[in-house]
Amino acid sequence: QVKLVESGGGLVQAGGSLRLSCAASGYPFSRAAMGWHRQAPGKQRELVAVISAGGITNYADSVKGRFTISRDNAKNTVYLEMNSLKPEDTAVYYCTITGTVYWGRGTQVTVSS
Repeated sequence: QVKLVESGGGLVQAGGSLRLSCAASGYPFSRAAMGWHRQAPGKQRELVAVISAGGITNYADSVKGRFTISRDNAKNTVYLEMNSLKPEDTAVYYCTITGTVYWGRGTQVTVSS
């Protein structure tokens, strides 16, 4: 059974930082491309960042230079380091195994102005 469990969300002031984690199980993690998506209230879900099995990363323009995606294959965990947070980053953040139907339940990030 594939499981993705996100953690690390919370309430932070604008300009602050958060680090999200996603622990994966039941899937060959080291061979999987992983991604973070987010969905803000009333908006469509959008891709935030992806990291390939080989560590190549890609980011949405809105988060480039502020967010960093990384992975630890020994821990089957993918991370999203978020700096210089803005109120428009407020959303539920989801971890995914790219190209599959597997999604986590999400973690709420709220950035106050």
